[in-house]
Order: sequence, then structure tokens, then C-alpha cells
Amino acid sequence: MPKGYWIARVDVDDPEAYKAYVAGAGPAFREYGAQFLVRGGRCFAVEGLARARNVVIEFPSYQAALDCFHSATYQAARAHRVPVSTAEIVIVEGCEA
Repeated sequence: MPKGYWIARVDVDDPEAYKAYVAGAGPAFREYGAQFLVRGGRCFAVEGLARARNVVIEFPSYQAALDCFHSATYQAARAHRVPVSTAEIVIVEGCEA
């Protein structure tokens, strides 16, 4: 079964308020077996526009990635993120190994 991935690009407008999102999202990520492959770090946009923060999160399956996003725990955390950041998040299915 292919893994699932969140690919997120985020600009944070209020780093202090964003901490509530990070704290609230952690339990959802743990519950759904998430592993952070990329979390911030240096980046260089070779095509298109960049955001300040880039994140890639691996899940055991595409369904787990979707379920995490739609979970009540994550949605409660998301409510803290939306007013203090601008983001694009896509959930993608990985390749068959």
C-alpha cells in the first residue's frame, strides 16, 4: 500500500500565535503515524513563488493522511493556524514501492 504525504507551504504572520497550532496538531500527527521528512529548513525556489516554510509529512497510507486532516483533533488545531498564516496543503499518494 502506498504511503500518503502532506506537502505544505506556509507563510506565518504571527509566530507566537502559530505555536497554538503546532501544539494542537502534534497529537493528531502522532495518532495517524505521521513522520516529518521536511520541516522548515533552507529552500530556494527555482520555479514559481516560494513560501517561508515548507513541510513534507509522511503517513503510513494515503487514507491515514486524509483521516488526519479531517480528524476533530487536527481541525481544532487548524482553527489556530488559519487566522495567522497563509498556506497551501496538498495530500498526495506515494508511488508503489
